[in-house]
Amino acid sequence: MQRIPITQRSNIGARAKETGFTFLDIDGTVYWDESAYYGFSLSEIERDIEDPSRELAALCVELAGRIVADDKLMRRLDIPEHAWDLIAASFKRAEPSLYGRFDFSYDGKGPARLLEYNADTPTALFEASIFQWLWLEDQLAAGQLPAGSDQFNSIHEALIARLAVIKASAPSVRQLHLACVAESAEDRGLIDYLADCAVQAGFTTYELEIKEIGVSGGDTFVNLQDEPIELMFKLYPWEWLLAEKFGRSKGMQTTQFIEPPWKAVLSNKGILPLLWQMAPGHPNLLQCYFDDDPAKAALGGRFARKPLHSREGSNITLVDGATTIDRAGGPYGDGHHIVQALAPLPNCAGHYPVVGSWIVGDKACGIGIREDASPITKNTSRFMPHAILP
Repeated sequence: MQRIPITQRSNIGARAKETGFTFLDIDGTVYWDESAYYGFSLSEIERDIEDPSRELAALCVELAGRIVADDKLMRRLDIPEHAWDLIAASFKRAEPSLYGRFDFSYDGKGPARLLEYNADTPTALFEASIFQWLWLEDQLAAGQLPAGSDQFNSIHEALIARLAVIKASAPSVRQLHLACVAESAEDRGLIDYLADCAVQAGFTTYELEIKEIGVSGGDTFVNLQDEPIELMFKLYPWEWLLAEKFGRSKGMQTTQFIEPPWKAVLSNKGILPLLWQMAPGHPNLLQCYFDDDPAKAALGGRFARKPLHSREGSNITLVDGATTIDRAGGPYGDGHHIVQALAPLPNCAGHYPVVGSWIVGDKACGIGIREDASPITKNTSRFMPHAILP
């Protein structure tokens, strides 16, 4: 793996407009950055990213089954008790998942090490699938990339195929509702993209804001036309929804969700010590413990401390002995935490990339790279394209 400078496309603005990509910049800061790209060999992708991602995805599903069957583990993850039956029933029915993303620390010199699993509401999907592929085609045509360069990226095709599987699993449902917090341009862009994929999979779609969802008769979620919401993709974290009064509504039983309720246990960083307990010494896992576990002493003084629920790097602290390498603020610092063996992101001339490996269904189908000037990846981190070099 190497970071390689490259000339930005002269028509990048036009390309963004024609594809509906509205957030090249976010709040005046560059988000999509194509001043450089990350080059990989095919063996790095297949051996170090794709195969481990597929294996970890299966391991996580196995772990979810153990968690939902064990009240102690549900409590350990701070899952609210009123949601236990909902989550367990969802897993027992094998309600289909759409997608998730593993975030790896990887430098091309050793195994990719799992930092966390974004199992519920990962973003950066459109840019990883459509806009990144378009960059590859344009740069190949311009002679900026070596002839024969490729990309680990079948995300778009996998999403459509998976949505078709979900549709077949609920044959009486024709309409897929998609909801998000509309103030976020990134979130709106993601559900617009998934709506397009869903139409190609045979659905009709209905987009709305989370706050526009109503409850009819106390037991059915409805849209603005008072129509029942039978199937909904929600770009809204499970831990937020379950903490609200709607999380206790009977509508939670009558609406099928994407991601399904059982993904709530996997979107919790408490799975990291549980995965280590299941598979100690696994080459792609990091030694990890709950913060109140005396066994954490095994980490010595090199660790990352993370809340069970945290997004975009919030409230993470990286410690190396007496030195705090980096610390991010945020709203998640009051709850329980885990401590994970330190696996610093590679320093590429002052740039710190994290490799996001996308899982659609149970298929590892592409990567997206976020880069920051600090060792903690945040919501301001830039998206960088990649290529597989011949």
